[in-house]
Amino acid sequence: MPASPTAVITLNQLRAFLASARLGTFSAAATELRTTQPSVSELIKRMEEHYRVPLFTRGPRRLVLTTAGEELLPYAQQAIEAADGADRALRSLTSLDGGVATFGLLRNADYYFLSELLDTFHARHPKVRLRIVGLNSVEVAEAVSAGDLEAGLVVLPIDAEGLDVTPLMRDEVVYTSADPGRTARPVTMTDLAAANLILYDAHYGWRDPTRRQLAERAQVEGVTLSAAIEVEHVESALHIVARGAGDTIVSRAVARSRAFPDTLHTVGFAEPLYDTIAVVRRQGSVLSPATREITRLVRRMLLAH
Repeated sequence: MPASPTAVITLNQLRAFLASARLGTFSAAATELRTTQPSVSELIKRMEEHYRVPLFTRGPRRLVLTTAGEELLPYAQQAIEAADGADRALRSLTSLDGGVATFGLLRNADYYFLSELLDTFHARHPKVRLRIVGLNSVEVAEAVSAGDLEAGLVVLPIDAEGLDVTPLMRDEVVYTSADPGRTARPVTMTDLAAANLILYDAHYGWRDPTRRQLAERAQVEGVTLSAAIEVEHVESALHIVARGAGDTIVSRAVARSRAFPDTLHTVGFAEPLYDTIAVVRRQGSVLSPATREITRLVRRMLLAH
């Protein structure tokens, strides 16, 4: 008589089977599972009777898996591992008592008051370990897409395939020079193409989102942009510009900061240019409670400023 198509093997049966296979006796399995030996025997017996195959050969000292038992073993292990993983995931959604928050921040995050983020989060949730990575938006997006980071803060545009993107705020990008004459009127793309540009984020070059916007505008207007000097950090670029070696572009947040040299001047573009700051996460992913809380704090801090 064939097995009923509606019958299923329970997790309790699989746990009893795995413990018995590993420990060699029903009594040892019962001790590990905190139940009785007859209960474990009954769970195994129900499976054997239902499928009409023995899972163990009952030896005088130790249980030995039959061919059917050997066949069941890897499936039982996979099922229990999946069930335990699901249990951990669901329990973690209601707890901030441990774990790790992984989040990618803009390299210039401090200019957006995000230096307060880590102190605020740690004060509220001291048992959660923080893994905060400061990268260019290009690499943050790639790391989130690959699953190396749960979520991150980026400047748009990015390659967003497979990502959920939530824009949070815009910050104007301005032209910066030590020469007040070069900031007397809004800057055009023709002006920018003729300038001696000092640009930062050298590693990412024209893949950097702000530079990418400029390159797209330049292409439309038929001009070419190039950098006379490229450095990694905006602070280095500003020091060079302050010495009169060339001009650069920065966000308003940088221009308003205490680190911005008081000898420099700024002006907007003739067609205003903006950095749009957004949170990204993988499509369909479930954030850990810690990373979800980091994301909430980031959103609140950005919108407050």
